[in-house]
Amino acid sequence: MLQINELVLDAWGRRFFDQASVTFPRDAKVGLVGRNGVGKSTLFKVILGQMTPGSGEILMPKQARIGSVDQEHPATPVSLLDTVLEADVERADLLARLETASPEDMGDIYDRLIDIDADRAPSRASEILAGLGFTQADLARPMSEFSGGWRMRVALAASLFAAPDLLLLDEPTNYLDLEGALWLEARLKKYPHSAIVISHDRELLNNSVDHILHLKDGKLDLYPGGYNNFEHQLSEKMRLQEASRAKVEARREHLQSFVDRFRAKASKATQAQSRLKMIAKLPPVSAVIEERVTPFVIPSPERPLPPPLLRLEGATVGYGGPPILRRLDLRLDIDDRIGLLGVNGAGKSTFAKLVAGALTVESGKLHRSSRLRVGWFHQHQIEAMDPSDTPLEIIRRALPEESEAKRRARLAQFGLTYDKVETTVANLSGGERARLLLNLVAMEAPHLLILDEPTNHLDIDSRRALLDALNDYEGAVILITHDRSLMELVADRLWLAADGGIEPFDGDMEDYAAFVLDRAKQASRSPTQIKAEPEPVAPPPPTPKAKVPTGSARRRAEAAEAALAKANELLAKIDRSLSDPGTFAKNPATAVDLGRQRNAAQAALDAAEREWIVAQEAYESLKG
Repeated sequence: MLQINELVLDAWGRRFFDQASVTFPRDAKVGLVGRNGVGKSTLFKVILGQMTPGSGEILMPKQARIGSVDQEHPATPVSLLDTVLEADVERADLLARLETASPEDMGDIYDRLIDIDADRAPSRASEILAGLGFTQADLARPMSEFSGGWRMRVALAASLFAAPDLLLLDEPTNYLDLEGALWLEARLKKYPHSAIVISHDRELLNNSVDHILHLKDGKLDLYPGGYNNFEHQLSEKMRLQEASRAKVEARREHLQSFVDRFRAKASKATQAQSRLKMIAKLPPVSAVIEERVTPFVIPSPERPLPPPLLRLEGATVGYGGPPILRRLDLRLDIDDRIGLLGVNGAGKSTFAKLVAGALTVESGKLHRSSRLRVGWFHQHQIEAMDPSDTPLEIIRRALPEESEAKRRARLAQFGLTYDKVETTVANLSGGERARLLLNLVAMEAPHLLILDEPTNHLDIDSRRALLDALNDYEGAVILITHDRSLMELVADRLWLAADGGIEPFDGDMEDYAAFVLDRAKQASRSPTQIKAEPEPVAPPPPTPKAKVPTGSARRRAEAAEAALAKANELLAKIDRSLSDPGTFAKNPATAVDLGRQRNAAQAALDAAEREWIVAQEAYESLKG
């Protein structure tokens, strides 16, 4: 389908591609990965013909259609459904021709419309739009009524509906919520043609693609399988490269030692020259340089607060009009890790503002510790940054009492090198801006961290660094994210925002993924029926399963280990009492009771051991 041969591209004073070559299998789903700034989006521009390489070629079938999502759809008076339907250019053209076609041509047009399944087009478009979060009522609304973020979803829906031969998606989950990301993950897996997806979403790269294309040092390498398989193959490749380099260097040193020893002797001069030629012929093997990412700095609070951190009793919150959230009865403690689920518009950000103190309750009660410190990161902070500001000026305002040297040291700790501290925000990458703000939010060791889409601009290695920092952090966390892997490994409990309230969700992320996909199917069953309001869908009842619950596997393993230690301690205490002769002499009835307690303690110990084994294996599996 697509072949790249000896691609060379220089732009903006640097080389992006250096004799890069790769051939894609037919109908492959490929995840394009690499560090921020290596040229992933630039490769898309070359494939689309928007940039001309210095040399090399991009080969594709002549009639192949390429689709991409470059920008939001314009705000036109055309309805949402008709906008998506127009993306199928052939269908739209056939329908237009049908209005003026002669009777003898109508038969051919109808035959072609049947071939492309034109009658089902509204149903297919409606299904895609429902999966991306649009309601039946939205289908008749003009595009001008939707915000930029929703029009971006329309552009994605139009590309999926048109089903081009090669679909190019650049970070498609960045403007989707978790529900939309889960649906897209399932949709891409079934996409009938070739697709290349730039993404830092590990779950999407594991579940939706069958190849990983790695861009590094101007080269393109294609690996079969998902991201986990790619990591394993890359690690093995680096190990073999290092072993080969060590072997070549050992050979080089051996030959050079002979040359140095006998070069001056006439009797050995020929052999020395021969070995010099052998040294020249040794293949160059570059040393493996491991790419490291700067860790995030999230200090834990020095003194935990007494529980609860906050408690809501019948609370209602809004913005002066109809309430957004009603009858909230929730409690948050210092060790809670809450994953907040729900579609866009369900009230997740409103709840974050309430907890952060940016909103007050309109009715009901909010009990909050007077000493509670909250660190709140939300995605709009990045957009609101002054483009002429610099990291040094920002941290000067945050740390007015610190010396200049300490401020620069703090920025270096954040991962901003010397040449970046005085660079304007406009010239920082999205990942650098996100790092700066995330570290600033956590700088004062808050008791509670509220993270609203913290990973949008972070690459996979930076996301892993954030995960490590959150698992080491000893305060409470409320997490809103479309990154399923981060949600699974951080959140201990799930809350669902729906129908104007927030309730605990009884299930794990697999249950929620199934719930989301089922809801999308239900929403698209009657594409021509426009309803005034979408019907509320209640979350499914919990289904008992023999598996580890959702949440931070590391924290669950630690809890299981603590329970195991406690059970061991109790059993040892009972055994000490039973081994004391005085126990039987003083009161035989007590000894009988201790015997029963020991049986119960032994059973508890066995159960704790089983739980610890399951939790530890789950943690090791996820960690791997």
